Amino acid sequence: MALIRWEPVRELNTIQNEMNRLFNNFFESPTPGNSGTQLRRWLPAMDLVETDADYVLRADLPGLSEEDVKIELEDNVLTISGERKAEHEERKEGYYRVERASGSFARSLTLPEGVDPAGVSANFDRGVLEVRIPKPEERKPRKVAIQVGGSGQKTIEGSESTGEPVGSAS
Repeated sequence: MALIRWEPVRELNTIQNEMNRLFNNFFESPTPGNSGTQLRRWLPAMDLVETDADYVLRADLPGLSEEDVKIELEDNVLTISGERKAEHEERKEGYYRVERASGSFARSLTLPEGVDPAGVSANFDRGVLEVRIPKPEERKPRKVAIQVGGSGQKTIEGSESTGEPVGSAS
């Protein structure tokens, strides 16, 4: 018989994954007693790609037009929201199964510091929203002069190495 080391953190992680799976299935799948006609919550799929000059966000929004989608940028948080309406509101036809989800959605993405909001652009083509976010300019380190001792002493640049001990004058 082999001894197996008990790792409580792994057990907690397993329990958390099972609870997440349970709640995801509960809230996003139709109930069996409702003949599958309950509408599911819809969350569009998104990709975030980095190019040399931009971050490119692509969202699949089938069945929506550009008027159905709202893009906001506030405090370095980009939020894409909208609503896909159900097509069978009148219930004249007998539905046996409804698998297409509908409803409102909102997805948020925190942008890096220094992004210029005026440079963000969006394009909507054939149900795919593409948002281009220009990368912020790289911040270059600034040199700071360090003065040693009182007045009349040598000034040492913070990024240079002279090989002399600090505080000696030449």
